[in-house]
Amino acid sequence: MINTSIKDVYKIIFQSYDKPSLGTHIDKIIELDPYLPYNSTFFCITNTQELSFEYVSKNLTACLGLDRETLKSGGMKMFWKRMHPEDLEQWLNALNGLMEYTLSEISEQDRDKMSYTWNYRLKNAKGEYVNIIQNTTPIEFDAANKPIIGLAHYTVVSGEIKMEVCASAKMLNENNEYETKYFSNFSKKMLSEGVSNRERDIIRLLILKYTSKQIAEKLGISHNTVDTHRRNIMKKLKVSSTGELIGMLKTNNYLF
Repeated sequence: MINTSIKDVYKIIFQSYDKPSLGTHIDKIIELDPYLPYNSTFFCITNTQELSFEYVSKNLTACLGLDRETLKSGGMKMFWKRMHPEDLEQWLNALNGLMEYTLSEISEQDRDKMSYTWNYRLKNAKGEYVNIIQNTTPIEFDAANKPIIGLAHYTVVSGEIKMEVCASAKMLNENNEYETKYFSNFSKKMLSEGVSNRERDIIRLLILKYTSKQIAEKLGISHNTVDTHRRNIMKKLKVSSTGELIGMLKTNNYLF
């Protein structure tokens, strides 16, 4: 997918209505940056209306070797161009899923309590891909109460670690504790596209706790055929047992 078309394709993410105003608390965050210790994380203040970074913390260079001002002037489009091409579509699907969930399931008055996490691979200044775990907390909303300004924290993890692209949404409860409200593994979703209709039928029955014998009787196929389908499903979804498969499907709406 061409990076310049991202905003047009995923309008639900990037469409905005009013120009936001930054609160004084953002200025305080920026004031603290020079005093924070160097570590494997950096933070940015993101603006999805302008596709820009309002601020980039000093740790960016320590983490990725990139120049802060160059990234700020290049904005999100420059950042996208450094993403691993195999992760780009899954990352966009993750963002789209988070936004659709927020707009459909979270009341307007609760959206300022939300926090979102997702991951992807990004090319550093040496041309090496590293894993990025991004956590974004909305701090400004548009006229439709859709988050457009966020405080984003980025944790850098070695690229040698294999990480599937996942996304989660958490809400701050009355005890000031975050509760997970949404989780989905978008790498598994991509894999699930190769699952046949017959395999989907078997998966639905497995979730309902049908045995292989019962599934065979219900679908009018042999017990051995059911077992073959189960093995193929686990291979496609890269799980090692039926229990792991069922647990994964109950946690995420992969195939439905």
